[in-house]
Amino acid sequence: MPIELNLAQLQALLRELCHLPNETEWVEFKHNNADAPMIGEYISALANSAALLGKQAAYMVWGVDDSTQAIIGTEFTPASSRHKQQELESWLLQKTAPKIHFQFYAFNSVNLLPVVILEVQAATHSPVQFDGVEYIRVGSYKKKLREFAEKERALWRVFDKTPFEQQAATENSSAEEVLQLLDYPAYFDLTQQPLPEGRDGIMAALQADRLISKTDSGLWQIANLGAILFAKKLQNFQHLGRKAVRLILYRGNSRVATVRELEGNKGYAVGFEALIDYIKTLLPANEEIGKAFRKEVPMYPELAIRELVANAIIHQDFSITGTGPMIELFDSRMEITNPGVPLVDADRFIDSPPQSRNEMLASFMPRINICEERGTGIDKVIFQTELYQLPAPIFEVTDRHTRTVLFGHKAFAEMDKEDRIRACYQHCCLRYVNREHMNNASLRERFGIESKNSAMVSRVIKDAVNAGLVKPYDAEAGTKAMRYVPHWC
Repeated sequence: MPIELNLAQLQALLRELCHLPNETEWVEFKHNNADAPMIGEYISALANSAALLGKQAAYMVWGVDDSTQAIIGTEFTPASSRHKQQELESWLLQKTAPKIHFQFYAFNSVNLLPVVILEVQAATHSPVQFDGVEYIRVGSYKKKLREFAEKERALWRVFDKTPFEQQAATENSSAEEVLQLLDYPAYFDLTQQPLPEGRDGIMAALQADRLISKTDSGLWQIANLGAILFAKKLQNFQHLGRKAVRLILYRGNSRVATVRELEGNKGYAVGFEALIDYIKTLLPANEEIGKAFRKEVPMYPELAIRELVANAIIHQDFSITGTGPMIELFDSRMEITNPGVPLVDADRFIDSPPQSRNEMLASFMPRINICEERGTGIDKVIFQTELYQLPAPIFEVTDRHTRTVLFGHKAFAEMDKEDRIRACYQHCCLRYVNREHMNNASLRERFGIESKNSAMVSRVIKDAVNAGLVKPYDAEAGTKAMRYVPHWC
């Protein structure tokens, strides 16, 4: 469903809701009652009930009689309503957790009576609270969820059973609407399948890949997987518009001066190659001085950029609303951030078996050559940064996000102690997963240091050992035969 409904769509939605036999667990009618805490409690109750019933959204409607469903008009004006010196919508958003999408629509019905519809996104990964309390609809009544243990268990079963990728992005769409919303030629091109001649063949192929599914009414619903990958415009899906990748170019090495900001609008599969190409055009090149000539090389390896952008897309936590993957370009570094904390320790990205909260998305991306085999991406990023002799990347985790930082070229003398220790640790990890050990010679090669300066590398290894990141493989070995492994092996 579009993020912004036009008047005709709103009037059609109102007509559909008013034709229901009575209030349901996902629809509530009001006349003028605009009590702010009451509205907040209904946001929680409707979001949780919609999830329990498999609905994409639930609705609260002002201006309709709750017994006859007749349109009677309302005096409620959400845009000008305030509570505790705050705009109503802002106050409601602050009190709601986790943050979900909800939107007020004020318009006139076909008989010119003022009506307000509040559209509430269904809960996705956990029950929605208002002011610390979870609510649910029981028939046409709003109740505290904790008082209905069976409904609470059923709601959690829904969250556990239905991954984000298979939740509905649209409901009861016609085949024509599905083909208008999805870039289906791109799907067939990327999966290297011939484009079927008829509409039925197209729909069958999309259904086989679980991008769409049939509804009980015989119409179609687009799954989040189909929308997030192949949307012609992500903003056409109410809860996915903010999941578009943002690209920001700054002047210098701070966020003070923004040169350019671009927010994508295509599905990840459709827009990925154009995004990578655009990043490459914005990045400066480094000058490499060879024995006989100079040549320009990319500031960062393309493979590393591809893998890290793909990782940010695949491993994001879609339950964190209002934010999506972000790429920030500075003069001497590149930061790639995604919502959600990783499922494995950031220090173990290189060796840990792949784990993703979005398994279907993680499986689909390599199929269309957007990233490498699962579980090898970070290994390749580290290998490429070593090949280009760049400083080791940083993997850092905040309360709600994961960030990777790539750095432009620095000579060994320009690296600080932290840069050198981090490079030593990642080199040791990479050697270990390749069934090899790190030694002075391998680390010299990584830094591009001649053998006569081996003492400099010995100091780096000593610092990494003292930091508890690497350890001798055989502590009894002689100095020249000393080999090292990561601290965790």
